[in-house]
Amino acid sequence: MTPQILLAHADSGQPWPEAPGATPGFDVPAAYQQALQVRALRIARGERPRGYKIGFTNRQIWPRYNVFAPIWGTVWHTTLTFCEGEGSLSLDATCQPRLEPEAVFGMQATPAPEASLDDLFEALDWVAPGFEVVQSHLPGWKFTAPDTVADGSLHARLLVGRRRPVREIATNARELDALLAGARVALQKDAAVVESGCGANVLDSPLRALHHFLCELRQCPGAPDLLPGDVITTGTWTDAWPVAPGEQWTAAFSTPLSDLRVRFD
Repeated sequence: MTPQILLAHADSGQPWPEAPGATPGFDVPAAYQQALQVRALRIARGERPRGYKIGFTNRQIWPRYNVFAPIWGTVWHTTLTFCEGEGSLSLDATCQPRLEPEAVFGMQATPAPEASLDDLFEALDWVAPGFEVVQSHLPGWKFTAPDTVADGSLHARLLVGRRRPVREIATNARELDALLAGARVALQKDAAVVESGCGANVLDSPLRALHHFLCELRQCPGAPDLLPGDVITTGTWTDAWPVAPGEQWTAAFSTPLSDLRVRFD
């Protein structure tokens, strides 16, 4: 499929007629180049990149989805919402939406070249709880890794909760790494817990997931670097759960993150 067709399906929420990964030679590097073409089309029509999503950082779900390495894609001003603990999101024009509780970072600077975890800590501004709504334009969430990258890395929406300055909760990368790795979340639909998870599920910690992503981003030809003000969500602590309009979901995070609640329209 062409970038124009991919963008049309992203706009409409309609399933794809075929899988891009079925085309001979269409591998993950080729999918990133196509995703960058879609990014250029979105910018040309006035959308503003606001950062990135990292997907498939939770190794526990790799066999379930047949994707065995992290992926990344763009977050847009049209897909990003901030709140102080409770927000609402529209599911209009999403395709088979699912919900993921995540840790989200905000950047205050571009990380140094060959950045270490310590360098990355110095470039951070804040950390927050997040809900990412992910989607798949292939039936039954059956896809290959190149398909997921071509599908905007499955990104649909991102709700960011209360932001805390990282230096309010940690003095260095080691402290922040340990705090987020040890944090837990109980994902609730209405009042019922559907699954629990922890920060260590995402490549051992959200900070390490961010570091992995930064290295991958800088190895991708044509990909823009991280910039001050960018928002990066680092991957789900649980499985991704189907959602529908009218539902209310809560992520009850332990310290240093706060609870986050979302209502779907």
